[in-house]
Amino acid sequence: MKPSPDPEPGTQNPKRFSMSDRKYRQRGYQDEPRDRNRAAPGPQQPPAPRERPEGPKTPNLMASHEVFRCSRCGNRLALPVAGDGRCGRCGVDLHSCIQCVAFDTSARFECTQALTARVTPKDTRNGCAFYAPRTTVERQTGTQGPTSARQAFDDLFK
Repeated sequence: MKPSPDPEPGTQNPKRFSMSDRKYRQRGYQDEPRDRNRAAPGPQQPPAPRERPEGPKTPNLMASHEVFRCSRCGNRLALPVAGDGRCGRCGVDLHSCIQCVAFDTSARFECTQALTARVTPKDTRNGCAFYAPRTTVERQTGTQGPTSARQAFDDLFK
């Protein structure tokens, strides 16, 4: 756009250009007056109690339990672990490094405890004083798996 003609020497023209000072001519939050009449807040009522008299609602969480599983085959085993125990499915020793909570392949001597010498092999029985069985916390579910492959197939079409 062309600038407006120069004003006379005694007057000032606050805007020399007829274009807005913004790049785009869209209405925005700055176009409305800042001193809008906002609804005056009336007398506030005290907030209702959030908690029920019997206490907060407990979420329906599934029960959980601590489980010890064989690190080779995943078979669920009983706690506490006997010193000469073996897995019933694969036969690996239970009092061994691979079943221990301190076993870590990226750590020195593959153990997070401070060992002076490497224990080998990791899957055979040893008398390590740092041994603690590696347990996991699993959720207890109420549904049982199908009793047979035939039953599982029939359940698909119910």
